[in-house]
Amino acid sequence: MHNDSLLFEVQDGVAWLGFNRPQSRNAMTWEMYDALEAHCDQLATDDQVYAVVLHGVGGEAFVAGTDITQFAHFSKPEDAIGYERRIDRVVGKLEALNKPTIALLEGFCVGGGAALAMVCDFRYCTPSLQFGVPIAKTLGNCLSITNVSRLVDMVGIARTKEVLMMGKLFSADEASHAGLVNAVIEPVQIRERVADIAAQFARRAPLTVQASKALVGRVQEQRRAAHDAGDDWVIACYMSDDFKAAVNKFVNKTPFEWTGH
Repeated sequence: MHNDSLLFEVQDGVAWLGFNRPQSRNAMTWEMYDALEAHCDQLATDDQVYAVVLHGVGGEAFVAGTDITQFAHFSKPEDAIGYERRIDRVVGKLEALNKPTIALLEGFCVGGGAALAMVCDFRYCTPSLQFGVPIAKTLGNCLSITNVSRLVDMVGIARTKEVLMMGKLFSADEASHAGLVNAVIEPVQIRERVADIAAQFARRAPLTVQASKALVGRVQEQRRAAHDAGDDWVIACYMSDDFKAAVNKFVNKTPFEWTGH
């Protein structure tokens, strides 16, 4: 399974997955999403791996969302629904992975990157963290209702509205106070610290770890709306003139103003 944009290696029983497009702040391509899903499937049956670490390459970002150029062809509701279902499927695979997952966060962790980080079991960041989903400022689209639910579970309703409606980005200190990250660690120390934390799972009862993760997941699933409960708004936002103009701005550097249509 070879993909230069998603690095994979196993060190002492810990799998390290590295998002490797630093020139684009590690923005996700379809191929990267496919590779991540395939690695999750592989890792689920690998008894030699007891923990998984996800990280960005380059130090400037974990993942800065989905590569915006991939939205340029969206023209019908099926494009929007298909995209959100695809993201839900890949993020859901990571969320349900039967091993402890750790997100090592440096710099920007936004959009799809925020969704990936939220479903990891643990999050450790450097002081440069900028976490959020600033689509109210950038693209004018919306999240699936499942990802909205994840954000509500993680930071509460008031902060979720700040993130989604105001486009707020949490700093490392704000993320720590909100309980979003487990600790803030200096850049020169974070990889070693995260490796030490991952290594601890070799000394934990495997069935207890798996059961605890699975049962928390069942509680979360019971509290979530049906996957299609937000499809009307997904279609409305992605099919809007605003979304098309915002994508065109990023792709072709054309100016635009929000119209609400």
